[in-house]
Amino acid sequence: MDRRGSSMSGRLSIGAALVILALGCGREAPSPAQKPSVAETLKVVVEEEKREKKPPPPPEVKIRLKKDGKDQYSWELSGSDVDQILKVDEKLRKKLGEPSK
Repeated sequence: MDRRGSSMSGRLSIGAALVILALGCGREAPSPAQKPSVAETLKVVVEEEKREKKPPPPPEVKIRLKKDGKDQYSWELSGSDVDQILKVDEKLRKKLGEPSK
């Protein structure tokens, strides 16, 4: 009986494997239009990363504003970007007038 039981379970395993194989082979492979290629997937990821990047903030300019007894202003500017410092200086000159020395 042991021999028949093992023989029967072996036949059952082989039969199940054949059924699974037959069902798996009957399906068609997905068409390229349905399944994106690896290159297209990577391209989308790169584009998303580009959208997430924010432009860097403008360089910081520190202003030390002083007012004397004659209601005139003077200022000291400091920062890392000379162009930005000059722009801020020009704005201050337009709004407050020439600095007193």
